Amino acid sequence: MHGVDASGRVLVRRQLRRSQLLAFFEKQPRCLVGMEACGGAHDWGRRLQELGHDVRLMPPSYVKPYVKRGKTDAADAAAICEAVTRPSMRFVAVKSEACSAVLVLHRTRDLLVRQRTQIGNAIRAHMTEFGVITAKGAQNVDRLRTQLHQLPDAARLPVSLLFEQLVDTDTRIERLTGEIEATHAQCETSQRLATIPGVGKLSATIIAATTPDVGNFDCARDYAAWLGLTPKPHSTGGKQRIGRISKMGNRYIRRLLYLGAMSQIMVRSRCGPRQDWLSDMLARKKTKVAAIALAHRMARTIFAVLRDGSRYQAQATTA
Repeated sequence: MHGVDASGRVLVRRQLRRSQLLAFFEKQPRCLVGMEACGGAHDWGRRLQELGHDVRLMPPSYVKPYVKRGKTDAADAAAICEAVTRPSMRFVAVKSEACSAVLVLHRTRDLLVRQRTQIGNAIRAHMTEFGVITAKGAQNVDRLRTQLHQLPDAARLPVSLLFEQLVDTDTRIERLTGEIEATHAQCETSQRLATIPGVGKLSATIIAATTPDVGNFDCARDYAAWLGLTPKPHSTGGKQRIGRISKMGNRYIRRLLYLGAMSQIMVRSRCGPRQDWLSDMLARKKTKVAAIALAHRMARTIFAVLRDGSRYQAQATTA
């Protein structure tokens, strides 16, 4: 714990246990409280806000430059106290319990999806050792179940257990997907975001929970940069060098936007050519480069929908 007054004079410098923290702040007048945005920070932020304090969360990487010397709890607390008063500091909004619950849904589902991929790869690898193969794609893994009789007795049991785990994982993913769809049906912000082409229920719910208020961003490009969809500059001596996208920020949202952009491109290839921005981009650039550019454009549209509280309205295009 490190506290200063308006002039920067140190008033408090002490160590508190977790059980003592709320009791300490209950006795304090309304003040500015800075914390690193780490595990449990949003819960503490909500509790301190209920006591009337102004809570501001900061990314740990933005606090690190203010550490004077060494790595101690006291030095970290002093650095946080210094960083929270900087006018150029960027803060993380304290999430509500409802938003945090939606994030848990998405993170758990994403974990199970990755586990399903691991199980499928394990089944393929084990059966390949005995000459049993199938075509690429997760949908083709189930076909290997009918080939279990070709495995030796010692290998048949563990592989069959993997198939059972695969079915159980699919069931759990479907349950979580249903919960996310139910959340989408009850969230007006999520429904407005879903009107944007390429933004589905998964993307809409996670964006509505992560950034319900875009007031921290000055413009749409700042929001796209926060998602890591803007080029990473490396300029010096007056020479402008623009590289690839930074890939900073929330990679889960960035991946969903990229997949949504790719789905639009696939639909476009089936419907025939059009005279619009995307068709021109596909004619000049590779498909994946155009998908990143479209994802960037989608992020800007998302910012506008969140800022204005409106629904997406498509612009007229010529065939």
